[in-house]
Amino acid sequence: MMTADAERTGRAQRIRQAMPSGGLFAGKEWRVSPEAFVLPSGMDEDLEKLGFRLRKFIEACNLLYRLSVSGKQPGWIAELLDRGKPRDLIELARSKALADAVPSVIRPDVILTDGGFALAELDNVPGGIGLTAWLNAVYAAEGFDVVGGKGMEEGFREVVDAGDIVVSTEASDYRPEMEWMAARIGARVVDAEKMPQDLRERLYRFFELFDLPNIAGSMELLRGVAEGKHRMTPPPKPWIEEKLWFALFWLRPLSEFWRREIGERHFLALQKVIPRTWLMDPQPLPPTGVYPGLDIQSWDELKKFSQRERELVLKISGFSELAWGSRSVKVGQDLSHEDWAAAVDEALSDWPQRPWILQKFHHSRLVEMDYLASDGHGPTLQRMKGRVRLCPYYFCGERETKLGGVLATVCPADKKLLHGMKDAILAPVISDAPVPS
Repeated sequence: MMTADAERTGRAQRIRQAMPSGGLFAGKEWRVSPEAFVLPSGMDEDLEKLGFRLRKFIEACNLLYRLSVSGKQPGWIAELLDRGKPRDLIELARSKALADAVPSVIRPDVILTDGGFALAELDNVPGGIGLTAWLNAVYAAEGFDVVGGKGMEEGFREVVDAGDIVVSTEASDYRPEMEWMAARIGARVVDAEKMPQDLRERLYRFFELFDLPNIAGSMELLRGVAEGKHRMTPPPKPWIEEKLWFALFWLRPLSEFWRREIGERHFLALQKVIPRTWLMDPQPLPPTGVYPGLDIQSWDELKKFSQRERELVLKISGFSELAWGSRSVKVGQDLSHEDWAAAVDEALSDWPQRPWILQKFHHSRLVEMDYLASDGHGPTLQRMKGRVRLCPYYFCGERETKLGGVLATVCPADKKLLHGMKDAILAPVISDAPVPS
């Protein structure tokens, strides 16, 4: 009879061998676990509710921008969100055809903490859709009741509907997973830089708006979207993709707006998971003013914070090649006093063209998970202590928001920035329930 360890090792081998011949990420590897990641008790329900709340939040963000443009909310809001962006893109994005458009796929980065979870940010052009769909399918075939079931495939089919998935060169690492997904749902993957003349009506945009200068014909394409010739998601609205929305969420003068548009109950629930965030605005405060939650009057005081006080993160808000993949992220506790002060100065000097935000850093809880390795004599399982980032994928229909699946990225415990890497475990998730023996 096969031992439990031998069965688990064999399961991990089968999962690895089920990888599509074309792969899922170009040149990327990850560690394979024999089990799905088990969510803490009750968290599956919390994640289900989070999707609707984030949809309400994004719709409110879009409305606030439009009201700011029309003069019904303070004009500085739209001015800040438009900062550093081409005027022709802004004008196209403000077209009537796109007025109410918001992303059809929402993916927050969720940090699992000792007290629950916290959101690091929202990604409106998320990778991992095909990967999570494949992980859900292959682990389900091994007997795991994965969260979302077949929801990734079903949700993305509803979004794309046999349309075109437009992938840029910059996003080419993700092309294999999109090709795998396209084959499953009857869609087509096309190159953003070589777009065909027969583009289909529905388009899934898998390229960043800051990359438009490198994509020939992109503005003509966006004009077609603005004129209603194509239905594109995520819509080409650069203001929606800014990280500084978390800072605006915490601004006291806007609290009544958020409460009204999101609803009191959902507003309070989001306050528990959206980290305290501040705009790195260099404009001096009046003599009696302080930054709420920091209890300082100037950014010079921030530069003098001790390492223990620097449980904070600096990052570019958006519209930059440095604004994704943790490229601009600076964790205060990881920096020397001199480097932290320099990072604060960089954020302040960038403010006129590309705003930065300061965000409370939430420590992720430690977990243990096994993965497939080799000890020189053959495949074996090794245990890793790590930290978890969860990426739930929500698909927004006309009447409901569905959780399609959740990708768990378990990084080695010594890593502060939690993202896909070759020594991370990638797995789907299950609720707190029995797993195959």
